Amino acid sequence: CLSVPGIATIFIHRLSHGGKEKRVARYPYEWTMMERDRRLSGVNKHHVPKAGVG
Repeated sequence: CLSVPGIATIFIHRLSHGGKEKRVARYPYEWTMMERDRRLSGVNKHHVPKAGVG
């Protein structure tokens, strides 16, 4: 369930950057998860402990 939104976000990132962002293309899953966690946490930190994740 968690991988599907992640993959969808990867495609959105690639489309929004026009495929020019090498960082997203190289590390799509890790980068997307870090960005998503940072946005969900509401603060500028990459890791937010969640129950049932990991």
